[in-house]
Amino acid sequence: MANSLMTTYAPLPITFTKGKGVYLWDKSGKQYLDAVAGVAVCGLGHAHPVVADAIAEQAQTLVHTSNLYRIEHQETLSEKLCTLSGMDRVFFSNSGAEANEAAIKLARLYGKQQGIERPNIIVACGSFHGRTLATLSATGNRKVQAGFSPLVDGFVRVNYNDVDAIKTVAKTNSDVVAILVEPVQGEGGVIIPDADYLAQLRQICDDNHWLLMLDEIQTGVGRTGTWFAFQSSNIKPDVMTLAKALGNGVPIGACLASGKATHLFTPGTHGSTFGGNPLATRAALTVLEVLENEKIIDHVKTIGDYFITEFKHKLAGVKHVNSIRGSGLMIGIELENDCPELVAAASEEGLLINVTAGNTIRLLPPLIIDKEQADKVIQIVTNLILKK
Repeated sequence: MANSLMTTYAPLPITFTKGKGVYLWDKSGKQYLDAVAGVAVCGLGHAHPVVADAIAEQAQTLVHTSNLYRIEHQETLSEKLCTLSGMDRVFFSNSGAEANEAAIKLARLYGKQQGIERPNIIVACGSFHGRTLATLSATGNRKVQAGFSPLVDGFVRVNYNDVDAIKTVAKTNSDVVAILVEPVQGEGGVIIPDADYLAQLRQICDDNHWLLMLDEIQTGVGRTGTWFAFQSSNIKPDVMTLAKALGNGVPIGACLASGKATHLFTPGTHGSTFGGNPLATRAALTVLEVLENEKIIDHVKTIGDYFITEFKHKLAGVKHVNSIRGSGLMIGIELENDCPELVAAASEEGLLINVTAGNTIRLLPPLIIDKEQADKVIQIVTNLILKK
């Protein structure tokens, strides 16, 4: 069959026809253990019965009206997210990139209110914030930006996990109004900063009257073992963005604001045709309810620690393994050399993995993965690394 798709991806020659829990099946009937979860999207696994029932019921009731009218599930979901996070207001979009666009616009509105004509946002090298023109400009990856200049200006880049570099910018750039970082860099290679990194950023922002904006699109909704990664640092951001796992595969993004960022958006300053429609918000509400009722987030830290302990034990002394790191079920195994071929090799073994930053095996399994399934992932990945 002819393929009329634009060549924005180079997919593996695998087509999945169904999924259940942590497993997927292709057209030939082969079963795969999914340790990617749609790139941290399907936290509850595939075809979760409670989520599926909610989507089906909502689809037969009301899919879309528009934000010209009040949407009950949208309002309920916003209240739930604010209760879980401690934030004050929510704007709903369709994706993580759109959520980050909203955050960038909030920062610029905030700067204008401070009398700053050209507001700057500090961002980090190695970051990934999306592929729209503004979010790829904020992203710290030249491959993502290649061919799309002139980029959107107003971003000041520093090394990730380098607090001193930010302090230097604070002394020399009076146009800075915000910091935008990921609590853990996902696409950058599962880079975990110092334990006090976010707390120090919070203090710098407070001292300079900046907004602290956290991109939790990959880390949020339980991935790191807390509802949101910032909660491990006992701080609260001014802006937080979510997407990925929020809808378990139904597209939805969210930009949350608190404190001085709460009332920056007013009618007409931002919007979305589909953002927060009844179907997407019903799905997201159900996801949060299942995570809460089944105490899945408590399980994430336990099973995540198990992954790290087992990998460190089985790969101890392997010279071409640079490091093994993780936060909850966001796990990275950095090798000495690039290893993209391991993705196809793993799929031959019935396991789906991801390689990011060239040399880092990234594991993002569904949050519901159990110990027996984890052991299978650990065994296959370990064998692939030892053979390399």
